[in-house]
Amino acid sequence: MLQSIELSLYPVVVTINNYLSSYILVFLLIAVGLWYTFKTRFVQIRYFGAGMKKVFGNLSLKGGKQEKGMSSFQALATAIAAQVGTGNIIGASGAILTGGPGAIFWMWVIAFLGMATIYAEAVLAQKTRIIDKNGNIYGGPVYYITTAFKGSFGKFLSCFFAVAIILALGFMGCMVQSNSIGSTIETAFGIPSWAAGIVLVIICGFIFLGGVQRLASVCEKLVPVMAAVFLLGGLIILISRAAYIPATLGMIFKYAFQPQAVIGGAFGAALKAAISQGAKRGLFSNEAGMGSTPHAHAQANVAHPHDQGIVAMAGVFIDTFVVLTLNALVIISTLYTSDGPLFECGAAAASTTITKANLAQTAFGTVFGTNPGAMFVAVCLFFFAFSTILGWNMFGKINVVYLFGEKNTKISTKLYTIIALIFIFLGTLMSNDLVWELTDAFNYLMVIPNAIALFALTKAVTNSLKEIDNGKKDK
Repeated sequence: MLQSIELSLYPVVVTINNYLSSYILVFLLIAVGLWYTFKTRFVQIRYFGAGMKKVFGNLSLKGGKQEKGMSSFQALATAIAAQVGTGNIIGASGAILTGGPGAIFWMWVIAFLGMATIYAEAVLAQKTRIIDKNGNIYGGPVYYITTAFKGSFGKFLSCFFAVAIILALGFMGCMVQSNSIGSTIETAFGIPSWAAGIVLVIICGFIFLGGVQRLASVCEKLVPVMAAVFLLGGLIILISRAAYIPATLGMIFKYAFQPQAVIGGAFGAALKAAISQGAKRGLFSNEAGMGSTPHAHAQANVAHPHDQGIVAMAGVFIDTFVVLTLNALVIISTLYTSDGPLFECGAAAASTTITKANLAQTAFGTVFGTNPGAMFVAVCLFFFAFSTILGWNMFGKINVVYLFGEKNTKISTKLYTIIALIFIFLGTLMSNDLVWELTDAFNYLMVIPNAIALFALTKAVTNSLKEIDNGKKDK
């Protein structure tokens, strides 16, 4: 029964996604990124150093319990927890398989522009957040959408976004994460994916019920440690493959503009595939423009919205230019170089033996050994995907409260949590491809109302930045 539903749904969802990603998503992401890059006079360059200093200048894995909301680093850790997930490992693998190594170049382009976009998102989230009588902070696109558009149109857009993010991240997105956890653990350790799903549901349920403070406490400790472990493993691979790094970088730049040489087909179709794969997997990786991470950045206790805006930019940089890039370099340098099993194979590698789900495991296995490599990726992916589930659940919960109102908070959030846990378990039972396609569909739908509001609130962002450029710090 479940399999027949999957077979019927899959081609329909793929068709919708191809249209959205080819004609809407790429245009919106690039347009918003370029718009804010120029409107802020390249804020991602001018304030890059300040953002990194704010993140690492007073780095602590124990921010302490806040009277309300989170510390700036806790908010960033929660945002990165949502960003650094399967998009960095499985998503990058899928982009390379479908769009060739050149898709990584377009991921970089999207991320650079996305740093300006996410700056605007974080600033607006800070400026439009609300605090209820119990000290709970609520902020995100639904709040700045209704600031941009009063009346029924704003209400429609905000409700459309709220429904889309609950489905995209709270439900479908968590299925992607648990699906990846289950499949990689089964490959590495032989543990049935459903068994991993049961354990995951128990742990997540405990944290979900602890609220924002428990979530912040877990994320601020988990995110730096899990990133450090993965980066160390990746660096060991790259050191052992140092001779192939120039060729690896060469392929990324060459196949960004000559993708047909590796993925086949006509030049126009191949270039379209490389760019669209870079755009949509880049979106799923760093989430800039999607409207998800502003929910975390709204929680930060900072002196000025700009302060969290530049911290948010650092999050995109860490996610894409550090973690994702390291994974891509490992994959290409071990599998696509002259001595690799996929040398000049391109998209032909998408077979029953090497897919986006185990490409990273295969790559790490070439140096660490097949089983140790699979185990290393499985453990890293577990923590990456687990932390993403935590962040996404919070984002969805904020929108549930918006839709059903503060009076119904207890009932609506408990029901949402139960449904989310069911979806997390179901993710370990369903096929990988359909889960990814469904998540992509709802991710794309989130971008539309968020992008419209970002364009409409340009003046609010630029005025906030002018206060900083003019040496003022008044909120």
